[in-house]
Amino acid sequence: MHPRHYSSEGFVLSRVKYGEADRIITIFSRKYGKISMIAKGVRKLASRKRGALENFSSIKFSAASGKNLDILTEVEIINSYENIRNNLKKVALAYYFSEVIVKITREDEVNETLFDLLAKYLEILGKDVQLKKLRKAFVYECLVTLGYWPKGKVLADADFVLEEVIERQLSSVRVGKKLLL
Repeated sequence: MHPRHYSSEGFVLSRVKYGEADRIITIFSRKYGKISMIAKGVRKLASRKRGALENFSSIKFSAASGKNLDILTEVEIINSYENIRNNLKKVALAYYFSEVIVKITREDEVNETLFDLLAKYLEILGKDVQLKKLRKAFVYECLVTLGYWPKGKVLADADFVLEEVIERQLSSVRVGKKLLL
Protein backbone atom coordinates (compact mmCIF):
# COMPACT_ATOMS: atom_id res chain seq x y z
CA MET A 1 0.00 0.00 0.00
CA HIS A 2 1.29 3.42 -0.90
CA PRO A 3 1.03 6.60 1.15
CA ARG A 4 -1.82 8.96 0.24
CA HIS A 5 0.56 11.16 -1.81
CA TYR A 6 3.92 9.90 -2.96
CA SER A 7 6.67 10.59 -5.47
CA SER A 8 9.62 8.73 -6.92
CA GLU A 9 11.65 8.34 -10.05
CA GLY A 10 10.86 5.60 -12.52
CA PHE A 11 10.69 4.26 -16.06
CA VAL A 12 7.54 4.18 -18.16
CA LEU A 13 7.13 0.51 -19.09
CA SER A 14 3.80 0.56 -20.92
CA ARG A 15 0.78 2.70 -21.77
CA VAL A 16 -2.79 1.71 -22.58
CA LYS A 17 -5.57 4.00 -23.78
CA TYR A 18 -8.39 4.36 -21.29
CA GLY A 19 -11.59 6.26 -21.97
CA GLU A 20 -11.68 9.43 -24.04
CA ALA A 21 -8.51 11.18 -22.88
CA ASP A 22 -6.84 9.04 -20.22
CA ARG A 23 -4.14 6.38 -20.20
CA ILE A 24 -3.21 3.64 -17.79
CA ILE A 25 0.54 3.86 -17.31
CA THR A 26 2.78 1.15 -15.88
CA ILE A 27 5.85 2.59 -14.18
CA PHE A 28 8.78 0.76 -12.64
CA SER A 29 9.76 3.07 -9.78
CA ARG A 30 12.79 3.04 -7.54
CA LYS A 31 10.86 3.30 -4.22
CA TYR A 32 7.60 1.47 -4.98
CA GLY A 33 8.39 -1.12 -7.67
CA LYS A 34 6.02 -1.70 -10.57
CA ILE A 35 2.93 0.51 -10.32
CA SER A 36 -0.06 0.89 -12.62
CA MET A 37 -1.74 4.27 -12.46
CA ILE A 38 -4.11 6.43 -14.44
CA ALA A 39 -2.92 9.59 -16.17
CA LYS A 40 -6.05 11.68 -16.52
CA GLY A 41 -6.40 13.86 -19.62
CA VAL A 42 -2.97 12.91 -20.95
CA ARG A 43 -4.26 12.17 -24.47
CA LYS A 44 -5.59 15.71 -24.90
CA LEU A 45 -3.47 17.88 -27.17
CA ALA A 46 -3.04 20.53 -24.48
CA SER A 47 -1.75 18.08 -21.86
CA ARG A 48 1.63 19.01 -20.38
CA LYS A 49 2.22 15.45 -19.18
CA ARG A 50 1.83 14.00 -22.67
CA GLY A 51 5.47 14.14 -23.82
CA ALA A 52 6.91 12.82 -20.57
CA LEU A 53 4.94 9.58 -20.65
CA GLU A 54 6.57 7.89 -23.62
CA ASN A 55 7.63 4.27 -23.25
CA PHE A 56 11.00 3.65 -21.56
CA SER A 57 11.42 7.33 -20.59
CA SER A 58 13.05 8.01 -17.25
CA ILE A 59 10.79 10.30 -15.18
CA LYS A 60 10.19 11.86 -11.78
CA PHE A 61 6.54 11.60 -10.83
CA SER A 62 4.07 12.33 -8.09
CA ALA A 63 0.88 10.39 -7.55
CA ALA A 64 -2.08 10.13 -5.22
CA SER A 65 -3.69 6.92 -4.06
CA GLY A 66 -7.06 6.27 -5.65
CA LYS A 67 -9.85 3.77 -5.00
CA ASN A 68 -8.84 1.36 -7.77
CA LEU A 69 -5.84 2.90 -9.49
CA ASP A 70 -3.45 5.54 -8.25
CA ILE A 71 -3.67 8.88 -10.06
CA LEU A 72 -0.61 10.45 -11.67
CA THR A 73 -0.54 14.11 -10.60
CA GLU A 74 2.83 15.43 -11.81
CA VAL A 75 5.55 14.18 -14.12
CA GLU A 76 8.94 15.49 -15.21
CA ILE A 77 11.32 13.93 -17.75
CA ILE A 78 14.77 12.95 -16.49
CA ASN A 79 15.90 11.27 -19.73
CA SER A 80 13.89 10.59 -22.88
CA TYR A 81 16.68 8.53 -24.50
CA GLU A 82 16.57 10.34 -27.84
CA ASN A 83 19.69 8.48 -28.97
CA ILE A 84 17.70 5.22 -28.71
CA ARG A 85 14.55 6.60 -30.36
CA ASN A 86 16.48 7.47 -33.53
CA ASN A 87 17.28 3.80 -34.30
CA LEU A 88 14.55 1.23 -34.96
CA LYS A 89 16.62 -1.72 -33.73
CA LYS A 90 17.44 0.08 -30.48
CA VAL A 91 13.79 1.01 -29.97
CA ALA A 92 12.81 -2.66 -30.43
CA LEU A 93 15.38 -3.69 -27.82
CA ALA A 94 14.23 -0.98 -25.38
CA TYR A 95 10.65 -2.27 -25.73
CA TYR A 96 11.98 -5.77 -25.07
CA PHE A 97 13.72 -4.57 -21.88
CA SER A 98 10.45 -2.97 -20.76
CA GLU A 99 8.42 -6.09 -21.47
CA VAL A 100 10.87 -8.29 -19.57
CA ILE A 101 10.55 -6.04 -16.50
CA VAL A 102 6.74 -5.99 -16.78
CA LYS A 103 6.48 -9.77 -17.02
CA ILE A 104 9.16 -10.77 -14.49
CA THR A 105 8.08 -8.46 -11.64
CA ARG A 106 4.89 -8.24 -9.62
CA GLU A 107 2.93 -5.13 -8.76
CA ASP A 108 4.50 -3.21 -5.82
CA GLU A 109 7.58 -5.49 -5.73
CA VAL A 110 10.44 -3.13 -4.84
CA ASN A 111 13.84 -4.02 -6.29
CA GLU A 112 16.32 -1.14 -6.50
CA THR A 113 19.00 -3.41 -7.98
CA LEU A 114 16.71 -4.29 -10.89
CA PHE A 115 15.82 -0.59 -11.27
CA ASP A 116 19.53 0.29 -11.50
CA LEU A 117 20.06 -2.58 -13.94
CA LEU A 118 17.38 -1.24 -16.29
CA ALA A 119 18.89 2.25 -16.07
CA LYS A 120 22.35 0.86 -16.83
CA TYR A 121 21.19 -1.10 -19.86
CA LEU A 122 19.21 1.79 -21.34
CA GLU A 123 22.34 3.96 -21.03
CA ILE A 124 24.48 1.29 -22.70
CA LEU A 125 21.84 0.80 -25.41
CA GLY A 126 22.16 4.47 -26.38
CA LYS A 127 25.86 3.97 -27.16
CA ASP A 128 26.27 0.27 -28.03
CA VAL A 129 25.97 -1.36 -31.44
CA GLN A 130 26.27 -5.02 -30.36
CA LEU A 131 22.56 -5.33 -29.66
CA LYS A 132 22.34 -9.13 -29.70
CA LYS A 133 24.98 -9.48 -26.96
CA LEU A 134 23.39 -6.64 -24.99
CA ARG A 135 19.99 -8.35 -25.12
CA LYS A 136 21.37 -11.65 -23.82
CA ALA A 137 23.42 -9.91 -21.11
CA PHE A 138 20.30 -8.04 -19.92
CA VAL A 139 18.27 -11.25 -19.60
CA TYR A 140 21.15 -12.99 -17.82
CA GLU A 141 21.57 -10.16 -15.29
CA CYS A 142 17.81 -9.94 -14.67
CA LEU A 143 17.60 -13.67 -13.98
CA VAL A 144 20.66 -13.56 -11.68
CA THR A 145 19.42 -10.44 -9.84
CA LEU A 146 16.02 -12.02 -9.14
CA GLY A 147 17.55 -15.35 -8.09
CA TYR A 148 16.29 -17.43 -11.02
CA TRP A 149 19.78 -18.29 -12.31
CA PRO A 150 23.06 -18.91 -10.46
CA LYS A 151 25.69 -16.22 -10.90
CA GLY A 152 28.62 -17.39 -13.02
CA LYS A 153 26.77 -20.27 -14.67
CA VAL A 154 26.61 -20.04 -18.47
CA LEU A 155 23.15 -19.27 -19.85
CA ALA A 156 22.97 -20.99 -23.25
CA ASP A 157 19.36 -20.19 -24.22
CA ALA A 158 18.31 -17.02 -22.42
CA ASP A 159 14.91 -16.82 -24.13
CA PHE A 160 13.94 -20.36 -23.12
CA VAL A 161 14.91 -19.85 -19.46
CA LEU A 162 13.16 -16.47 -19.31
CA GLU A 163 9.95 -17.90 -20.76
CA GLU A 164 10.12 -20.79 -18.28
CA VAL A 165 10.40 -18.31 -15.41
CA ILE A 166 7.54 -16.04 -16.50
CA GLU A 167 5.49 -19.01 -17.78
CA ARG A 168 4.51 -17.30 -21.02
CA GLN A 169 6.02 -16.14 -24.26
CA LEU A 170 7.17 -12.56 -24.66
CA SER A 171 5.47 -10.77 -27.54
CA SER A 172 8.40 -8.46 -28.33
CA VAL A 173 10.90 -11.32 -28.51
CA ARG A 174 9.92 -12.15 -32.10
CA VAL A 175 10.44 -8.57 -33.24
CA GLY A 176 13.71 -8.31 -31.37
CA LYS A 177 15.09 -11.51 -32.86
CA LYS A 178 14.21 -10.53 -36.43
CA LEU A 179 15.72 -7.06 -36.10
CA LEU A 180 18.84 -8.24 -34.33
CA LEU A 181 19.80 -11.05 -36.72
